[in-house]
Amino acid sequence: MSAMTRALAMGWLIGWGLVTAPVLGAEALYRQFREPPHDYFGRKPTDRFTRLKDDLESGRLRLDRTGGEKAFLRSLLEVLEIPATSQMLVFSTTSLQLSRITPSNPRALYFNDDLYLGYIPGGRLELAALDPDLGVVFYIFDIPRGEEPIQVERATRCMNCHAGEETGYVPGLLVKSVVPGPSGGSLESFRQGLSGHGIPWEDRFGGWYMTGHGNWTQHWANTIGRSVEGVLTRIPNPMEGRVDVSRYLEPTSDWLAQAIHEHQVGFANRVAGLTYRARAWVHEDGGWDRLSAEHLRELDGQVEDLVRYLLFTDEVPLPKLDAKAKPAFEADFLKNRRQVGGRSLRDLELKTRLFTHRCSFMIESPIFGGLPAEVKSRIYRRLGEVLRDGMLDARSPAAALPDAERGVIRTLLRATLKDLPAGW
Repeated sequence: MSAMTRALAMGWLIGWGLVTAPVLGAEALYRQFREPPHDYFGRKPTDRFTRLKDDLESGRLRLDRTGGEKAFLRSLLEVLEIPATSQMLVFSTTSLQLSRITPSNPRALYFNDDLYLGYIPGGRLELAALDPDLGVVFYIFDIPRGEEPIQVERATRCMNCHAGEETGYVPGLLVKSVVPGPSGGSLESFRQGLSGHGIPWEDRFGGWYMTGHGNWTQHWANTIGRSVEGVLTRIPNPMEGRVDVSRYLEPTSDWLAQAIHEHQVGFANRVAGLTYRARAWVHEDGGWDRLSAEHLRELDGQVEDLVRYLLFTDEVPLPKLDAKAKPAFEADFLKNRRQVGGRSLRDLELKTRLFTHRCSFMIESPIFGGLPAEVKSRIYRRLGEVLRDGMLDARSPAAALPDAERGVIRTLLRATLKDLPAGW
């Protein structure tokens, strides 16, 4: 682990209550996500996949069952509005169906703003959905043969990893970065418990294939390792000649998809953590108007961290990439632009950073929209202060944002967020 990652880890873990249980009582308050006030398995999810689940199981949602696994998968992605170009291929054995995953039979991941779908040739489909109240909800089901009915199972085994220490004891998303051995098993791991655009590139993508990145080598993608007498040797593992891409929807594992996916995972985990923590504090104290001074301070600290994340304060600079290489995912990502005056929070910069306007497009997502009103009011107030006044102290999210960019962000947010306070 690099020195930068260690420093980032300590700052992020302290900010999100993941260092030890005594810091914020993390295990006592949040680990029992199955119990009141959270009731993870008893409360009915409201995420987008759950709303489609009955139609999928009843057959009312017609999908392509005539052309094998790939045809069914493609038709399902189209219904879920997940672009096939978001495909990322993972060959480390770091998921539920690990016995099926090898460097020559990687797991494919596809995603949009609130749904994540995993596919392994010959395996079951895995789906993770962002739910405003519950965090991440996990499902698994078989690809049907012929006209047999689809039976979607609410996955519970996923919670062993997806609601543990690495996600702050709340249901969240994981992006593992490991050095796999020749068979896919992990020899070394990086950035444990960390997610988001602040992770150094040299600690990312271990166990993942990556395409479209030109000569950029400061990462762990397309690599396996061999350990001999405690010495780890790095061995190139390119997709070409190793993976039969005809078994997948796309021949790519696009670098841009992976970079945006990392940003989204960091956002989703922070919002889910804030939702669970706020709910636990309100339950413990007996209401929003009865929150203790300690819990109010902790809440404001979490809000400050989320505002920093929204404004890409700790984003690591993009490496120098081949400008001639057009990412496969770019056009599909931009299809959902909510634009004002020709500008959008989804506009890509791709020279020194990911986005032109440094405020996350995920502020428009359902998981953010579903935050408690009392939490959002604090976020909007702090975000408004920063975007209006700058407040250029050492930890200010606006430290790297020029006046003109802050003005554009304010204009875009006023036009796209319908619950901003009057006069914001």
